[in-house]
Amino acid sequence: MSNEPGNTPTLVGRIGDGLSRVATAMRSEAWTAAEAIGLNPTQLQILTFLVARDRSGMRVKQIAAYLGVSQPTTTDSVNALLRKGLVEKRADPNDARALSVAVTLQGEAAVRQAGQLASATEDAIASLSKLEQEDLLMHLVRIIRRLQSAGAIPEQRMCVNCRYFRPYVYDDPKAPHHCAFVDAAFGPAELRVDCGEFESADDADRDAAWRVFNRGAA
Repeated sequence: MSNEPGNTPTLVGRIGDGLSRVATAMRSEAWTAAEAIGLNPTQLQILTFLVARDRSGMRVKQIAAYLGVSQPTTTDSVNALLRKGLVEKRADPNDARALSVAVTLQGEAAVRQAGQLASATEDAIASLSKLEQEDLLMHLVRIIRRLQSAGAIPEQRMCVNCRYFRPYVYDDPKAPHHCAFVDAAFGPAELRVDCGEFESADDADRDAAWRVFNRGAA
């Protein structure tokens, strides 16, 4: 069924329209937050990404993959952050010939300042009950995983892709999953879409874990 004038949009179309409106609000807030600290949204996104990562830093190629933009665009943004003293370049501990980009203390302070700004989107999500928030997170994980599998976005650093994730190994519905990195159980509200300790699982293990997760979440 098409969405041409006179036709009723499909359910999928209505959900897509709704997500588009949420994305518009989030983009507007990202501009406001970035401008408040003298940056653009891409630069703030890079800083936020680095703050959540290992303090040894990340390579430009890794940052570009996370953002889903070209390396030249990422390089331009990183250079702007270097000039502002918000990031610095360090020797890569895994390759002496390469350099990593790491956030500075000034950069961490900028991210905290941006995070303190009012967010209508966060307020709207917070207005949902905890159960509704958990359900929303679960559905978002599924959508993101589908987009990743279709090649629409790069691999995301989320639990369901991680080598440490063990879905539904416990009977407790409040904490059915296990994270082998911290050796602890956790629940649906703690599922991460982006984790600093993420390590990619191999294809077979990731697919097997996803089947268990998807069945348990149904």
